[in-house]
Amino acid sequence: MIVVFSGKCLDYWAPWHPESPDRVFLAHRMLREKGFSFVTPEPCDEDDLYLAHSREYVESIRSGRMTDVDTPSLPGIYDYAKLSAGAAVKSMEIALEGEMSFSLMRPPGHHAGIDGRALGAMSLGFCYFNNIAVACRRALNQVEKVAIVDIDGHHGNGTQEIFVGRTDVLFVSLHRYGFIYPGTGGGSEMNCLNYPFRYAIGDEEYLATLETGLKEVARFDPDLIGVSAGFDTHRYDPYCSLGLGEDTYAEIGRMISRLEVRTFAVLEGGYGRYFPECVYKFLTGLDHA
Repeated sequence: MIVVFSGKCLDYWAPWHPESPDRVFLAHRMLREKGFSFVTPEPCDEDDLYLAHSREYVESIRSGRMTDVDTPSLPGIYDYAKLSAGAAVKSMEIALEGEMSFSLMRPPGHHAGIDGRALGAMSLGFCYFNNIAVACRRALNQVEKVAIVDIDGHHGNGTQEIFVGRTDVLFVSLHRYGFIYPGTGGGSEMNCLNYPFRYAIGDEEYLATLETGLKEVARFDPDLIGVSAGFDTHRYDPYCSLGLGEDTYAEIGRMISRLEVRTFAVLEGGYGRYFPECVYKFLTGLDHA
């Protein structure tokens, strides 16, 4: 397992914002202490961003015109977001070479759609560029089919908007639905398979539903799997719990690994005090079927 990380992603922050550098810093420290190997990413090319986003939207991030209470135009955010997207691309490239990989970077990305806010959402949900989408679009230059498995507690509405209707991408998302951001993903649409939960279902039901989704992934027979790895499904997450325990993330990783498909993962959400341990458990499971 290779972890893609740059300390530069810790350099931006807003004092009131839950998507803080602290969570990634603590996860990096734990993974380093556990002996994980790290590589440093480079920013993606601007042309890579156009694989997932319109030129107008990319320019709105670069110029700072985009304003959103959840996703503010912080100083240098265009460069930080390009670096996070570049880390996802690097993680994808490592996976294509046959090694499991994980991008431990911020900002996250799965809520960012083609023109920004996706499927009618009220905000960008802490996301600037859709890292997993950029990486998977790049991967399709080398492979025929990619599956995206989104285990974040919130629906990956931006990822769905970017890939809906494509025959070379399967999108599978397990998430909270109802009076919770972004309010999308209540049902499946074409190649986008949504598994919504209206309450904190706990470990057993979650894993049974994931098994159903992964059977669809196996049927799709992808050449590569990209995981939008969010950890706000943990039982003590303050924003979007689905009642999961720490050890469940190891089983999630093992279930994905058992598909025996080249796989990379990209960090999305997760804001509770057990976040570093959840990341560690997931990676150990993903790396050992």
